[in-house]
Amino acid sequence: MIKKVIAIIISFCVLSSCTELLQVVQTLETNQALTQTEVVSGLKEALRVGSDSAAMKLAKLNGYYGDPAVKLLLPPEAAIITDNISRIPGGEKLVEDLILRINRAAEDAAREAAPVFLNAIRQMTIQDAFTILKGENNAATQYLKANTFNELFNLYQPKLKSSLDKKLVAGVSANETWNNLTGQWNKVAGSMVGQVAGFKKVEVQLDSYLTNKALDGIFLKLAEEEAEIRNDPAARVTEILKRVFGSR
Repeated sequence: MIKKVIAIIISFCVLSSCTELLQVVQTLETNQALTQTEVVSGLKEALRVGSDSAAMKLAKLNGYYGDPAVKLLLPPEAAIITDNISRIPGGEKLVEDLILRINRAAEDAAREAAPVFLNAIRQMTIQDAFTILKGENNAATQYLKANTFNELFNLYQPKLKSSLDKKLVAGVSANETWNNLTGQWNKVAGSMVGQVAGFKKVEVQLDSYLTNKALDGIFLKLAEEEAEIRNDPAARVTEILKRVFGSR
């Protein structure tokens, strides 16, 4: 029915050259119900644009290190390490150098994240697309997290572990220092004296902890990109994004 109305208007406009009626045509075309193909295409495009942007932001120099919201720090349990290192000459710089190295490794891993996201986007079903379209502001981010987390973990972890395994002071790596100190602490915590005192063992695997934190960062940035596309018309940089998200 809408197509017939549009055809009649266009025919009339050919004869009368009326600008007002052409604007009506544009409005009618915009308000037509979205097809399943359009919804899927729009959601895939939104995920592609958002994931590319999030990965690029974190992959650049200081993408992690220079952003307090995602900067990787040692776990709270590392206080015993940092407190002890800070007592030796240059200790604070040593800790900061380690943190810088960890964040650089995460920035390096982020450069390879986009293809992982793209593979998950290609597998999106019609049901996935409509669930995302009608979902919360981070529904697309949650879809990607569910479908890429394990692969991204396997991408990030070796790079972070490599940084932690590099030798620092006296030929000892951060991982070796961490394992030595936590091992000694756990002996105390597991002793009768430690149990009476209520000490708890430290069971943190440093590279796994940092990998999870790095992935928290990339999904945080992805959620920000998604919310912007959903709520800010200026962020819809392609026609399909304007049509799909403008209809919500």
